[in-house]
Amino acid sequence: MASKVQQKNGGFHYAFLMVAAGLAITAVPCAMVLSCAGIYFTPVSQYFGVPKADFTLYFSILNVAMMIGLPIGGNLMSKFDLRVVLSACVAVCGVGCLLMSTFNALWQFYVAGAVMGLAVAPLVYLAVPTLVNAWCVKKVGFFIGIGMVGTGLGAVLFNPIGTALINASAEGWRTGYMVFGIIILVVTLPITLFLVRSHPADKGLEPYGAGEVDDASQNAKPESMTGVPASRAMKSIAFVCLATFAFLITLNQTVYQFIPSYCSSFAESMPEIAQMSGIVAAACMAGQAVGKVVLGALNDRNVKLGLTVGLGGGAIGIVLMWFVPGMVAVLMIGAFFFGFAYACTTVQTTCITREAFGSLDYTNIYSRVSMSGALAGALAAWLLGMICDLPNGFAIMFGLSIAMMAACFLLGLISLKAGKKLPRSSSKSAK
Repeated sequence: MASKVQQKNGGFHYAFLMVAAGLAITAVPCAMVLSCAGIYFTPVSQYFGVPKADFTLYFSILNVAMMIGLPIGGNLMSKFDLRVVLSACVAVCGVGCLLMSTFNALWQFYVAGAVMGLAVAPLVYLAVPTLVNAWCVKKVGFFIGIGMVGTGLGAVLFNPIGTALINASAEGWRTGYMVFGIIILVVTLPITLFLVRSHPADKGLEPYGAGEVDDASQNAKPESMTGVPASRAMKSIAFVCLATFAFLITLNQTVYQFIPSYCSSFAESMPEIAQMSGIVAAACMAGQAVGKVVLGALNDRNVKLGLTVGLGGGAIGIVLMWFVPGMVAVLMIGAFFFGFAYACTTVQTTCITREAFGSLDYTNIYSRVSMSGALAGALAAWLLGMICDLPNGFAIMFGLSIAMMAACFLLGLISLKAGKKLPRSSSKSAK
């Protein structure tokens, strides 16, 4: 066994396929169900002749269902074969999109939103960190960042495809949903069924980096076997601070959705800015994609460093967009840097959880932390939309964003410090 592990550490390791599987999960079903949802809001509501809010209610229901589904998904993923759990979730998302292409009443979308929310929650929040934490004890943050990039990449790839399908005919939205469902089932389901494995032992391996002694992983093996039990963690101040962090960082992330509206607000005074709203928003998505990889690598060195760079970059981005709005280049740079704070929502939350509580009961703890983030996701668009409609609403939103990032920085530090003081327990594999 030792020689086999050493050989894998020296070259290709099956853990790399787990990272690729996580990337496929976030790039296809997660991106299609979540990141591409907006392209259907207008055409579907127009088809049914209802206010847009009536149709988008399904997406709010989906977000609430995600919050409910996270602890359920966490329990299932910690107890059962990941192939079964993840494949079932992917299948629900794919079949859900196929069914949505046939719907003729709004209530059907509401039911679909509830069911798909339960299924997509483990995929977008838990799949990548669970796979990476199980399969890697080296470069964990970097690999989580790589896996999480998929939501942004999928949005860049599938939003134009979906839009083209929608615009192709009067009921093009049906074609869009149908094609999305087929792609989810054909591309992702074989990966979760035939590639995913719950643990390295399933392939006769040890985790990537196990046994290596260097600056990045000299303590990797012990950490992978110890941690704070979920029952103890969830009663701690570290957990409360981390859950609050997840809520605020998700609320802050939603500022991205209002960047195009901010640019459009200059339609009369600076029309050239309004015309570039889509490009400015794309710069933010590019920033979050780059940020996920950069923050992942930084977290492998020091979680506090990742926290500082992510939130510091976001604050710089807000300042540039807020106080220097007259130049497209500056707006794009600001949006790009704000993308680093956007990346904190997934990468930083996962890395703080692992650093504070260890890997022993990671999935269960992280699923509970993510519930507060899902709650914020359900409330954020409504709350920030109401703020932006106020006089000087965008200024209020930007000021609130900086305040939330400052609070998140403090909450992250407190969670890390308090979590380190909690007594650890050993996993069964360590006994």
